Amino acid sequence: MKGRSPLLISAAAVSAALLGGCAEQDNTLTVFAAASLHEPFQQIGEGFSEETGIEVAFNTAGSSGLVDQLENGAPGDVLATADETSMNRAERAGLLAKAPVVFAQNYMVIVTPDGNPAGIGDIADLAELTTVSLCAPQVPCGAAASRLLADGGVELSPAAEELSVTDVLGRVRAGEADAGLVYTTSAQQAGDDVEVITIDGAVADPNSYPATVLEAARYPEEAQLFVEYLLSAEAQQVLADAGFSRVEGL
Repeated sequence: MKGRSPLLISAAAVSAALLGGCAEQDNTLTVFAAASLHEPFQQIGEGFSEETGIEVAFNTAGSSGLVDQLENGAPGDVLATADETSMNRAERAGLLAKAPVVFAQNYMVIVTPDGNPAGIGDIADLAELTTVSLCAPQVPCGAAASRLLADGGVELSPAAEELSVTDVLGRVRAGEADAGLVYTTSAQQAGDDVEVITIDGAVADPNSYPATVLEAARYPEEAQLFVEYLLSAEAQQVLADAGFSRVEGL
């Protein structure tokens, strides 16, 4: 049997003590997570459940949309966003029980359909394209794209705006956009379906991903254990394998 750390042995004990007396209830932990976290969080959730016995369900969408849902009363235990701006908005709305912790970073790249038919070489070339897909400005990937375009002195017209990075990637993969700006993790997940062009300065201007327990969490102790698990060596390796950058000190 695989050895367990003291923290995770304790986690399993806490889970059993808190949940054992209410077996007829739905004891699943609900995690609201940014769309770009969908794939690695599935694997992280499996590892967390294996170590603690706590089941996890994920609601993934654009970070601003997640905060909208929570403000409208949607039930959740943990919030993990793709930027600190969305998390700050949740804090101002009184949705957070604890101070967030940053567990990963991500940066933007350009993606084109396979073969790069438009011959994109850098971000300046996007100004010459008919259709560039971006996240909307209120979404973390849109805010990051806007910063990079402004830094490069690039104005896009027209631009197709989406509510999540997965929607941007979907447009490019379907050939509905000449190019798109997405996270490097999303481009990695797309594999050979897209061509990837790096953006000067993007690595130095990443989005930070914070997570925390929600004020209205049904299972706050288990929620805190999940947030702590995101900082573990196991979870950090999953995130690194997915293309996320490690936070200094983790």
